[in-house]
Amino acid sequence: MRLGVVCGVLAVLLSGAVTPAAAAPAASEPVYDYAKAVRETVWVDIGRDGDGDGRSDRVAADIVRPGELTSGVPVIMDASPYYSCCGRGNESELKTYDSAGKPVKFPLFYDNYFVPRGYAVVQVDLAGTNRSAGCADVGGPSDVGSARKVVDWLNGRATGYSAKTGGSAVTAGWTSGNVGMIGKSYDGTIANGVAATGVAGLKTIVPISAISSWYDYYRSDGATFGFNPAGLAQTVEARNSGQNCSAQNQVLTTGATANGDYGPLWAARDYVTNARNVRASVLLSHGVNDLNVKTLHFGQWWDALNVEKKIWLSQTGHVDPFDYRRADWVDLLHRWFDHYLLGIDNGVQNGPMASVERQPDQWADQSRYPAAGAAATTLRPGASGTLGTAPASGTASFTDNPNVGEDTWVTSPGSAALTYSTGALASDLQVSGTSSITVTATPSTASARVSALLVDLGAATIRNFAGSGEGIKTGTTENCWGSSTTGDDACYRIATADVKKVTYTIISRGWADLANYASLSQERPLTPGTAYTMTFRLASTDHIVPRGHALALIIGGTDASFIRGPAQPGRLTLDLSRTSLSVPVGGVLPPATTHPAALGGGAFVASAGRADLR
Repeated sequence: MRLGVVCGVLAVLLSGAVTPAAAAPAASEPVYDYAKAVRETVWVDIGRDGDGDGRSDRVAADIVRPGELTSGVPVIMDASPYYSCCGRGNESELKTYDSAGKPVKFPLFYDNYFVPRGYAVVQVDLAGTNRSAGCADVGGPSDVGSARKVVDWLNGRATGYSAKTGGSAVTAGWTSGNVGMIGKSYDGTIANGVAATGVAGLKTIVPISAISSWYDYYRSDGATFGFNPAGLAQTVEARNSGQNCSAQNQVLTTGATANGDYGPLWAARDYVTNARNVRASVLLSHGVNDLNVKTLHFGQWWDALNVEKKIWLSQTGHVDPFDYRRADWVDLLHRWFDHYLLGIDNGVQNGPMASVERQPDQWADQSRYPAAGAAATTLRPGASGTLGTAPASGTASFTDNPNVGEDTWVTSPGSAALTYSTGALASDLQVSGTSSITVTATPSTASARVSALLVDLGAATIRNFAGSGEGIKTGTTENCWGSSTTGDDACYRIATADVKKVTYTIISRGWADLANYASLSQERPLTPGTAYTMTFRLASTDHIVPRGHALALIIGGTDASFIRGPAQPGRLTLDLSRTSLSVPVGGVLPPATTHPAALGGGAFVASAGRADLR
C-alpha cells in the first residue's frame, strides 16, 4: 500500500498537475468598497452607574466596516472623550451623524485608509462624553472600563445594544476579535490603561504622546503644575446633556490633593504599576519636546514594558507623526496592523527598535532605546561651576524666586539658580534615557521647591516646539490617504517643519517639593536650617550634545514656567558632596576644569506652558 501511494504521488508530480500553494499576502490591499461600508452604532453596557441615574451606563461605539465581509474582520479602535467637545487631529475633526443618528464622519484617516483593506474602525465615546451615558473620571475605572468593555463586546464577553436605553441586544459576529487601539494624548492614554488590564483580544496598541501615570500629568514628585482633573472632566462632559456628574467631579477634586501627595486617586490611574499585565505589542510615538504630556510618561512606560515594541521620538512638542512624517508613518501603521491583527508575516517587528529625529526632518535609526551605548553615569557639580565625575565638596546657595523660570535661569540666573557645566565637549555625547538627580539641600524656610534642568549649551537649528504649531506649520494644500465619501473625506492639509535657531536647548527637566523628601505619599514639615536629601526624576529624552557644545546642569527653586511656588520661598543651600546627577550617556566626558562660557546674544526657545490635553 505504501508503494502504491508513493507511485501515485510520483505520477502526479511528473504530470505537473500539482497546484502550488497560494503565496501568503505581503500586505492588505484596498479591495473593499468604502462607499458600501456598514456604518452603525452599538451601545455597550460597561456595568457601572457613573451618573447615578439608576441604570448601568452604556457607551457609544461608532463602527465602520467593510460591507462585503461578514466574519473575520480585525478592529482598529480609538476611544476618546473628544469626539464632540474638542476634535481629533491637527484639523480638530468631530464626529457627525445623519438625521437618523447613523455615523457619517469618522475623524482622522484610519477609516478611509484601513476599511478598504479589510479592517473595521471603531471610535468609542468614553463614558459621559458625546453620545455615551455615565461620567468621565479622567483615566480612572470608568474611562478605562469604557474601552475595555468594547474590546470584551468584540470578543463576545459583554453586551451591546441597538440603543442608548432599551433596544435589542447586538452581537459582533462579523469580527475576528483581534483589536488594535490607537490614539493621541488622552486617546493613547486610554490605550495604555486598557493594555494594563491585560484584556484578551487586544493585540497591539499605538499610544501617541500618551500619559502613563496621571499623577505625573498633574504633579511632579510632590510639586504641582497648577491644574486638576475635575476641570478636564467638566470640559469633556460639557456637550453631553442629561447626566449629573457633580458627584464624580467632586471625587476628582477631593482626591487630587492640593499638596501634591501621591494618593489613592492617582494610584488608580497609574498604568506603569500594572505594565506587567500588558500582553499587546506597543508602537509608541512621542515628541522629546512635549511640554504637555511630558516625556517622563513615555520613558517610564517604555522601561516597564516586556513585550514586542518600537518607538519614534521626534523633536516636536505634542504632535502626531501623521503631521511631521506622514508617508512613513502611514506605511509603518499599515505593516504594524497587518502583522499584529491580520497575522501577515511582514517582519515589521524586526529591525531597528527606535527612530529618532536628530535635526528637523533628519531621522536616525537605533538598534534599541535607550541607545545601546548609553550607561547611567554619575556627574557631580563642583564648587567652581564644573560638572564632572570627580567627587565634589563645599556648598552653594540660591534664592527661590517664583516669578522667574527656566529661560531666565539659563541666560541670566543671577541668584535664582546655579549652573554647572562640562565645558566644551571634545566629541559628541548622547543622552538617552531617563535621568535623576539627588540633592541635599538646607532650606531657610519651612517650605521649598527644587527644580533641575539639563541643557545643551550651543547654537543649533531645532523645531520650534514652543511655537503655536509645536514644531510644525500647517499649509493649505492637501494629500489624501484612502477613500472618501460625501461627509467623510480622506484628505488632510500638509504640515512642514517650523524651525528656529537657538543658542541653547533644554533637553530634560524635573521638579520636586522638598517636603516629599521621605515619601511621595505624605509630605513632611521642613525645619529651617536642617539638611534634607531627596532624589527626583528628570524627563526622558534621546539627544546628542555635539562636539564643541557643553552639557550643563542647572538647579533652582520654583520653575515659574511650570510649577507653583511654596508658601514661603527662601534660600536653599546645597551640600555639593551629597548632590549628584545620574544621567544615561554614551560617549566620553572630559575632565570638568573650565567654567561654563557665558551665552552670547541670539534667539532662544521661550517657555511653553501647558496646552490642553489633545
